[in-house]
Amino acid sequence: MNLKELIEKSNLQIDKNKILYNEQMSKHTTFKVGGPAEVFIKIDNIDDLKEILEFVNKNKIPLTIIGNGSNIVVLDSGIKGITICIKLEKTEVKENKDGIQIVVGSGNKISKLARECLEKEITGLEELSGIPGTIGGAVKMNAGAHGKEIKDIVKKVKCIDYNGNIKEFTKEEMKFGYRKSILKKEKYIVLEVELILQKGNREEIKEKIDMYSKYRKEKQPIEFPSAGSTFKRGDNFITAALIDQAGLKGYSIGGAEVSIKHSGFIINKGNAAAEDILNLAEYVEQEVYKKFGKKIELEIEVIGK
Repeated sequence: MNLKELIEKSNLQIDKNKILYNEQMSKHTTFKVGGPAEVFIKIDNIDDLKEILEFVNKNKIPLTIIGNGSNIVVLDSGIKGITICIKLEKTEVKENKDGIQIVVGSGNKISKLARECLEKEITGLEELSGIPGTIGGAVKMNAGAHGKEIKDIVKKVKCIDYNGNIKEFTKEEMKFGYRKSILKKEKYIVLEVELILQKGNREEIKEKIDMYSKYRKEKQPIEFPSAGSTFKRGDNFITAALIDQAGLKGYSIGGAEVSIKHSGFIINKGNAAAEDILNLAEYVEQEVYKKFGKKIELEIEVIGK
């Protein structure tokens, strides 16, 4: 019995209209590449999530979790098993002795949350406002921009493990580091995050958001599909600078190109395959090591291996 038959014959209570078969992942990633997910489900409530977790455990089905698809590249061969797209959204705001407490769903987009904070005159999210991902994805990789990381405003993270058990992590227990957290190793799905922000001035908040938005438009190739910054920064070097010095700016393989605007980005010029992107990333890594003896690492996650 194949997976589709197994699901259709099951007594799953989840709305069957939410379940898509052989769904092209190019529709659900910011890189606009990726083969079919065998089964693709958008999850917008915890009951559905628990039910799917129980189902995959009982039937030993591979499980993949994504958010906004903004820091990943999905292989052209696609993803086996069930792929869950987390759409858990909520925003609760209240003041306490620490400042403004915001409890936000893991599926909330950071950019949307930043706009909500602007309207409520809440400051602290401006530097991160241009990050295209969700809160859940940002917490998992400790996303950052303009000298600020998500860890700087996190107080607690509520998660669920693959057996359906709820666990709450303090900021310290999250073991945040550069583009990593405990969730990069442990199998947990973020449900919601408690942030501590501060009351601010609307005009000042807007001015900062506009400034970072302008910087992003001028310095980053946002007019092309990408997964954001492709490589991690080095311990004692700027990765994009080495790629530039290696003469790789504008270098392409198939439809993938090292951005002319910013060497730290590999972009999809319109017809790239995941294979093009990964081959180009590997070539860049090899050339930088050959010329400078420096090892650079992917920041994006490869899905479907």
